[in-house]
Amino acid sequence: MITLQRPGALSALPPLSLYVHLPWCLRKCPYCDFNSHEVREPGGAAVLSPDIETRYLDALRADLESALPLIWGRRVHSVFIGGGTPSLFSPAGIDRLLADVRARLPLDAQAEITLEANPGTFEKDRFRAFRAAGVNRLSIGVQSFDDAKLQALGRIHSRDQALAAIDEARACFDTFNIDLMYALPGQTLADLHADLDLALAQQPPHLSLYHLTMEPNTVFGSRPPEGLPDDDTAFDMLDVVTERTAQAGLQRYEVSAYARPGHRCWHNLNYWQYGDYLGIGAGAHSKLSFPDRIVRQVRWREPGTYMDKATQGQACSNETPVALADRPFEFMMNALRLKDGFEFDRYTERTGLTLASIQGPLAEAEAKGLLARDLTRAWPTARGFDFLSDLQGLFLKD
Repeated sequence: MITLQRPGALSALPPLSLYVHLPWCLRKCPYCDFNSHEVREPGGAAVLSPDIETRYLDALRADLESALPLIWGRRVHSVFIGGGTPSLFSPAGIDRLLADVRARLPLDAQAEITLEANPGTFEKDRFRAFRAAGVNRLSIGVQSFDDAKLQALGRIHSRDQALAAIDEARACFDTFNIDLMYALPGQTLADLHADLDLALAQQPPHLSLYHLTMEPNTVFGSRPPEGLPDDDTAFDMLDVVTERTAQAGLQRYEVSAYARPGHRCWHNLNYWQYGDYLGIGAGAHSKLSFPDRIVRQVRWREPGTYMDKATQGQACSNETPVALADRPFEFMMNALRLKDGFEFDRYTERTGLTLASIQGPLAEAEAKGLLARDLTRAWPTARGFDFLSDLQGLFLKD
């Protein structure tokens, strides 16, 4: 007897990651569209009070406990602590957070555990204490080594602070990431070369390079800064980035990510391969698969509301199923960011759909020179990488 699998049913569950959102920062950057909130303590002190830290950690623990039935028995392969500025939390607080996670989840022995850090919150030995707490990968938000550009971006650190933070990260961690941005206000190609000179001199295992974009609902979105490079110059800058990183031995494996062998970010790879992730914390998003459905969740966005709701067992503000018609585009939005693209078997396994559901867009993308494929997988061409939004858009249902 032949049993036909119902369309959309999953034959296997994908790997699972945990994302933890710590929403506070010292100053909201004008380009930032993340759920981040400036620290506002009585008397104007720019520090996160121990009481708030404790209350938030209590809420995270309650949030995680409420979510356990959804992921029962599934092993967690990576943890990413993002923000905001997670390095505002004390090393003792991060230690408690990770202890709470380990006590409730089967965390893989070799799990990648990343913490985002701002050089403006850097103190000597602080990174070492984060390492002792269990963090094994640091992501440092440098953005630029030019003090004038940092000021234009609203960053609170200086070039010297960034270099000091990188030195300490290198001493404490086997792997770390440097975040940089390009196409900055007033930036020239010479300026970009200078930033890359300093960044590559640090010999980072991983480098993330992002084009500065004017996101809606940000200060820059409503009042763009003067002196932004035009599109042609921005394309020239991207060419410089790809050429310089390759010369330095960093492989471009994702549209904005460059790594030495063995240092790719596993957590982000899981996103791009349409894996699962549980997000806890204010405004955190989750994508969770079940044999018969895929759901997305969002936590309450405002930190005070989140803490109140989470401790009442109601951290999730809304949950929606991912419709069958939306799965091809969702998958491609992620997978086509990867230089190696995706395996056809992974598409069917993680969407529950047959390859026939994307044959039309695949053929069109190939005809336009945006995508190449063989018998087992498809990947973006160099042109597809340059026009990634156009390529992804071919898989959007009307």
